[in-house]
Amino acid sequence: MNAGKKYTLSEFIYWTRRHIYKLLILSTIPTILYFLGWTFLSITWVPVAMLGTAVAFIVGFKNNASYSRLWEARQIYGAIINDSRSFGVKVRDFLGGKNDADVTAIFYRHFAWLTALRYQLREPRVWENMDQKNNIEYLNSYFSIPERETPLEEELKKYLSEAEHSYLLSKKNRATQALALQSEMINSLHKKGKLSDFQQMQLQTNLSLFYEHQGKAERIKNFPYPRNFSSITTILLYAFVILVPYGLLKEFDGMGKGTFLEGCTIWLNIPFATMLTWVFVSLDLVGESSVNPFEGNANDVPITQISRTIEIDLRDMLDETDLPKPITPTNNIVM
Repeated sequence: MNAGKKYTLSEFIYWTRRHIYKLLILSTIPTILYFLGWTFLSITWVPVAMLGTAVAFIVGFKNNASYSRLWEARQIYGAIINDSRSFGVKVRDFLGGKNDADVTAIFYRHFAWLTALRYQLREPRVWENMDQKNNIEYLNSYFSIPERETPLEEELKKYLSEAEHSYLLSKKNRATQALALQSEMINSLHKKGKLSDFQQMQLQTNLSLFYEHQGKAERIKNFPYPRNFSSITTILLYAFVILVPYGLLKEFDGMGKGTFLEGCTIWLNIPFATMLTWVFVSLDLVGESSVNPFEGNANDVPITQISRTIEIDLRDMLDETDLPKPITPTNNIVM
């Protein structure tokens, strides 16, 4: 997530410069050929403008859908924050206070769930965009992804006993099994008489909410923006990008008629066609950078920061003094 006021123009240009190079080439070739006498390459601007209108609508639709996915993901993690605090207070007060070993074990197992979940959500999918060169370069220049720097095994060691650590690592969906361990312990405490029926039901309800939040996040992670919409957007966009320089040839060639600029204004086609097509390509890239809100992009939901905030809050409930430091932005990017 960008935690600054805005992206600068230089950042946008750096991020999209590979596309700018391509657009320059697509604008330069027809301009040079037209200047050399291939005037038949010029086409009327009307159909190009009509195609541009269609592209604007479909790119706008895609960006709205992308923002909806991003905002839903943020709402999911907002609910995880609230329910984690509620769960922590109930566990502490139901089980006799912050010095109880069972309270600490449940708290730390909850941190393990948060950790396993964020690692699972950062796993790459074939339809995601973080393997594209522009995103890789931006990542290497401006920020880092914590889940790709420290192995999950090392992170989980901080929260679990050796037996539970080995058990979770043997499972495929570790986040699910972490909650299952919580349920097992809560039921065990109920059998021992440390929890009443009502208290057990309250804590199990919280676990059900965590399962629900996890399922919602996994749905966004594992179901891509529909490929038919994505594909047709790309096809129409690049049809428009290719046609724009041809549609502007006559417009710029006619600008200098009867003046000392006659024969020179045709070269304005290169910068203006490039700029026009860059606007549409950049809008599409903005949508693509938000459509997968857990992939590790600079515009993702900051699930690492949110998980750390929850850990700090719950450990503070235990009156621990050696609290982990909050995660702060690097170059205005926080993960």
